[in-house]
Amino acid sequence: MLQPLDQTLPTDLLRISPWPDPVIDLVGHELRSPYVERFWLPILGPTTTLLLRQLANRFEEAPDGFELPVLDTAASLGLGTRGGRNAPFPRALERAVTFKLARCPAIGAMEVRRRIPPLTRVQVNRLPVSLQDAHAQWQANELRTPGVEETRRKARRLALSLAELGDDDETIETQLHRWKVHPAMAHEALRWARTRQRGIPAPPPASTGAVFTPAGDAA
Repeated sequence: MLQPLDQTLPTDLLRISPWPDPVIDLVGHELRSPYVERFWLPILGPTTTLLLRQLANRFEEAPDGFELPVLDTAASLGLGTRGGRNAPFPRALERAVTFKLARCPAIGAMEVRRRIPPLTRVQVNRLPVSLQDAHAQWQANELRTPGVEETRRKARRLALSLAELGDDDETIETQLHRWKVHPAMAHEALRWARTRQRGIPAPPPASTGAVFTPAGDAA
């Protein structure tokens, strides 16, 4: 049973865990993505957006969750906690819960999505007209060209395939560059592949011949 926020927020540590969702984890946007900064920011407000970005940074270090020092975190964001649930920091958490980007499964605990869903039609209609037009243009562009997140997924699959074939780090990054993967994304894909190798059983060997086409998808 989910707990009300005012009964959940302690004054010392708040346990933050990921909130998995097989659909949103597939189609959603990373908390620090340009989509969130441009289109979710007017909906969430700057404080909640900044808080989510900070939590995303912490998830990079501790994917399974971490203890969030409430007072220190509020101070690092220039926020206060005095005044109960109406204080700036609890309000920032409450907005995340209101928009179903976080939930409170128990006292002293909060689950936070690592990816944010696309805006609904109702939410888009709340944006300034200029941003509504920009959002429509963004959607049109997504239909015409591969999105950044899809490119990232393909780069990760490429890196994992090469890693399973036994290539070293330099060889993997060089090959990704040849396949027109941006250097920063290639490095991230390599890190992900190595982590995945350590964390789960190795996938079955690829068939003979080219494992992936230069277009970046499975052969």
